[in-house]
Amino acid sequence: MKHSQTHSFACSPIGYNVGMTNPNRIAREKTRSVKIGDLIVGGGAPVVVQSMLNTKPDDLLGAREQVEALAEAGCRIARIAVPSKIALECFALTARRSPIPIVADIHFDYKLAIAAVEAGAAAIRINPGNIGGFDKVDQVIEACRAAEVPIRIGVNAGSLDPEVAAEAGLSAAEQLAASAIQYVEYFEAHDFEQIVVSAKAHDVATTVTTYRLLAERIPEVPLHLGVTEAGGLRQGTIKSACAIGALLLDGIGDTIRVSLTADPLREVEVGYDILRACGLYRAGVEIVSCPTCGRTQVDLERIATEVERRLASIKRPLSVAVMGCVVNGPGEAAGANIGAACGRGSAQIFVDGEVRYSVPEEKIADALLAEAEQYPGVDGSPAA
Repeated sequence: MKHSQTHSFACSPIGYNVGMTNPNRIAREKTRSVKIGDLIVGGGAPVVVQSMLNTKPDDLLGAREQVEALAEAGCRIARIAVPSKIALECFALTARRSPIPIVADIHFDYKLAIAAVEAGAAAIRINPGNIGGFDKVDQVIEACRAAEVPIRIGVNAGSLDPEVAAEAGLSAAEQLAASAIQYVEYFEAHDFEQIVVSAKAHDVATTVTTYRLLAERIPEVPLHLGVTEAGGLRQGTIKSACAIGALLLDGIGDTIRVSLTADPLREVEVGYDILRACGLYRAGVEIVSCPTCGRTQVDLERIATEVERRLASIKRPLSVAVMGCVVNGPGEAAGANIGAACGRGSAQIFVDGEVRYSVPEEKIADALLAEAEQYPGVDGSPAA
């Protein structure tokens, strides 16, 4: 494919920090709004967590069940691979009954992309570099324009435009960014701006640098964040948290997917955990607990684990501190909605910064659960 223009990229150090303003406040990039089904991505809307089905392309029942489970878990957008006409039939029936927007993931065959639009896709994901040429891209653009369906331009390190990959002197991040930007310029030159862009690598540093370059050079385009081929549950979670978290804290990113070789429900779970850690999502219980040391005089690991398990059903925002000694315990317990500052075989129970009473070690979890259940706003009563 021919480039729409030549891009000059100076090699950027890993510390490159596009988008970071006041370090005490996240200022997300102001991007265009893109409507995917009834959902808005970009334009200052909350960051959207999405996932991708891993059912067989012709497994209609499995697809329906997985979409419903993902929606129940909080997934806002689900993507489905459409590699064939048989898969297209399953896709159409799944999209029709889905409680959340369904994106068709298309490679190689532009006709499948056009057919997926006609089948009810809320959005299309293509890599223009492998769809068969710009004349084919033009036909996908026109089909999406007519149906008012947006397109995610997805570029991966493993499937770069050969001409970009062959350019001398560009780092992997610069190649990814250049490839994505040339496609954005092509789409915009064809008066199609309902686009979201992703440019992923399996390497954390490459992914972060790529997205920082994109945020600098195409700040108006919504970005879908993720580390591709991140690995299994443990490794993939760590890599995704490092890359996605760093970018979100820079104010970069409008939608995320945590790519795991695991149940897609875990992708959603980890996605929300990342948003919580970045201060971009408040729901459920945040447990604040110390790592323990020689000063701890209770079985804090057991208590914290039990408290987390027993409070998991609470959906309203609530912070609960379970602290093991007098060094940071009283301060952290007082700073949470509810807290326990432990001493020798007992704990002081705090509510909104005040000590209410003391309980023996075996009653700590019971006391925190009781306070959580009656805390204003948790049981349906007005929040304090």
